[in-house]
Amino acid sequence: MNPKTIETIFSAIGTKKIAVIGDVMIDSYLWGKAERISPEAPVPIVMVEHRESRPGGAANVAINIKSMGAEPLILALVGDDEKGHEFSKIISRMELNTNGIIFHPSRKTTVKHRVIASNQHLLRVDEEITTPVSGQVEKDFIDHCLGILAEYKPNAIIFEDYDKGNITPAIIDAIVDFANKKSIPSLVDPKKRNFSSYRNVTLFKPNFKELVEGAKIDFLPKNDPEKIFKAAARLRQQLQAKYLMVTLSEYGILITDGNSYYHMPAQKREIADVSGAGDTVISVAALLLCSESSMETIATISNIAGGLVCEKPGVVPIDKHQLMRETQAYFSTLFKSDTV
Repeated sequence: MNPKTIETIFSAIGTKKIAVIGDVMIDSYLWGKAERISPEAPVPIVMVEHRESRPGGAANVAINIKSMGAEPLILALVGDDEKGHEFSKIISRMELNTNGIIFHPSRKTTVKHRVIASNQHLLRVDEEITTPVSGQVEKDFIDHCLGILAEYKPNAIIFEDYDKGNITPAIIDAIVDFANKKSIPSLVDPKKRNFSSYRNVTLFKPNFKELVEGAKIDFLPKNDPEKIFKAAARLRQQLQAKYLMVTLSEYGILITDGNSYYHMPAQKREIADVSGAGDTVISVAALLLCSESSMETIATISNIAGGLVCEKPGVVPIDKHQLMRETQAYFSTLFKSDTV
């Protein structure tokens, strides 16, 4: 792939509109220094220097889409509580559309508190309820989503499932049916609870652990692409997905259409924090998919993007220009090695 082709791909990405449906949350950070151990217990004492709240979960996917120059829309339920309204204010300040957010008194806004010292992630404390929405709340959310999607006309729809209860089988069925009738690609970043409910989607993206557990495999070597392909192809067939893409952390990404597969090895990087890497991967994959990129291109650029955000502490979005430079450098190196 030459630099001009890569520039064309990245230019096309900026014209896309992506709807993100799923569990949103606040990522709360407490940054400081840890220079001594507590006399009360064998734990570090963190001297606080900075506090920060960022939108997380499905909202982080939306932020990654926006950082790539495209237009995201979040569809989600939050609590009608202090944190829910704080979440709305945060995404509004980031110039993200808030029309898709519903406040409901039956929900509690998820907050993940992270303590970080000297770029080391020391502790996480979560506040949440994870009971799935049901009854009238579920029905109202389905109607809310379908109404906005019909008006918004997205180029792709992402399900960002964190098992916090915002996504149910009924919600999945309604949205996937809408997407398929409108020929809109749908992508899934799954979790355990709804794993088998995502049928007839365009791209299903489990990580290695989720593949093993979801496919009910006793043992699967993580460094054997051929065996992973066979397991992924079976799961793809069960779910009737067009593509199944497995993230393999230090072993890269594997994608298959059921007939063949492509394995993109991980690049060597200084890993600071893997938080949010999956959000980046699904965001970039969605933009490439609705830009009609090949499955090899989707896996390659998504893998590079996931690696880049792992170099920074905390949950951070991808930098579009850095990603384009790294993609050009990767294909340039690949081309040179192929011609030697």
